[in-house]
Amino acid sequence: MADAPSSLAEFARSAGASLAAEGVHTLLVQFTDLHGVAKGKLVPLHQLETVLTDGAGFAGPSIWGTGLPRTGPRAEYYARGDAATLQALPWMPGVARLVGDGFVNGGAFDACPRQVLKRATARLAARGWTLQTGIEPEFFLLRREGVRYVPVDDADRLDKPSYDLKSLPRQQGFLQALRVALEGAGLQVLQIDHEDAHGQYELNFRHDEALRSADHVMLFKLAAHALAEQRGCVFSMMPKPFANQPGSGLHFHVSLWDAGRCLFDAADAAEPLSRLGRQFVAGVLAHSAALCALAAPTVNSYKRLVVGESLSGTSWAPAYVAHGPNNRTALVRTLAGRFEWRVPDASANPYLATAALIAAGLDGIDRELDPGPACTDDLFALSLAEIRTRRIAMLPQSLGEAVDAFEASELLHGALGDTLHREFVRLKRAEWIDYARHVSDWEHARYGATF
Repeated sequence: MADAPSSLAEFARSAGASLAAEGVHTLLVQFTDLHGVAKGKLVPLHQLETVLTDGAGFAGPSIWGTGLPRTGPRAEYYARGDAATLQALPWMPGVARLVGDGFVNGGAFDACPRQVLKRATARLAARGWTLQTGIEPEFFLLRREGVRYVPVDDADRLDKPSYDLKSLPRQQGFLQALRVALEGAGLQVLQIDHEDAHGQYELNFRHDEALRSADHVMLFKLAAHALAEQRGCVFSMMPKPFANQPGSGLHFHVSLWDAGRCLFDAADAAEPLSRLGRQFVAGVLAHSAALCALAAPTVNSYKRLVVGESLSGTSWAPAYVAHGPNNRTALVRTLAGRFEWRVPDASANPYLATAALIAAGLDGIDRELDPGPACTDDLFALSLAEIRTRRIAMLPQSLGEAVDAFEASELLHGALGDTLHREFVRLKRAEWIDYARHVSDWEHARYGATF
């Protein structure tokens, strides 16, 4: 530890000189709040060493989810830069991003979402394991029309727009700029497509270690927001902007590793997952209701997590707690050596969702849980009576239900810590109450002249 300041000083001098030679003059010191929104400030490059050793300072109570006081030593929140994240931003000439971990009063801040995930990955590291995630963001390109948002492309009107090669090229300028920006910032983009709804797209980048994957999601959002705004449109990760079309997921592809060996690889080629992998999945299923609050954390999220027909034929969002081989109608879709967690939507905080997933999976391993028989049926095609007969549980159908399950979960309380657990419950209950008390246009149309 005694050598750390010296080594950071050396890194700051070397990296600072290299960045300055590339034309970088400013640091974007960025952290993530409870809601999964990027926050931060601009700092001159010559302050790199200070940001790496002490951090950039912020008023703690001004940040969602900190619960920090207005006075005293704990009123200050410092985003201390992680040197491994230092990267010039191609879409912001002269600026380099540095991801910060939260520190308060000289110590790691327990309610910083990135610190929460670092605690979770440390539990894995204690067993010699690392978690790899491939996180797949879906999003909408919109424009403002009065008080509403509509798809930016008026001609994007197919009844089934999935993989549409007429509307996709019309957004080539934005999509190509986004790909170039992300690859210039170190991500490897794998594919881009038009998704199931009007104005909806998906961009996939290569999987990585869990903390880096969460950092990549935040980088993606920073780039996409900026590039869309430059083109006069709105980049949106609202889970379900349109009632009659599918919503946006943030699916997680998950695998567990011991050095170069995938612990989810099954010895039997007929099985997608090893015994350890099945136990991990069982933990995710067992805690699915509580996990839902973090994976689907908004009122709007529960317009997506329903079973039923949509404009393009199906919602693709799970409502039932089940797993199955290559079954996209199940909460967990199992594949060779990995599984896809299909609950998270585009509004999820990637740090908190990943940390909670790790806690649930490790609980499944430690208790040697069994996920039960695999489901090969199309769950969207089954009636509620058939679902009940099979004793398949349903995910929470509102944010209020999900927060109830989250608050009751000792496992997730332990994973997030006292402060963040309390703040999450407080803020999300307030969000649900605000929504419940809101009088909508639908209510006016249905009841205004009825009684």
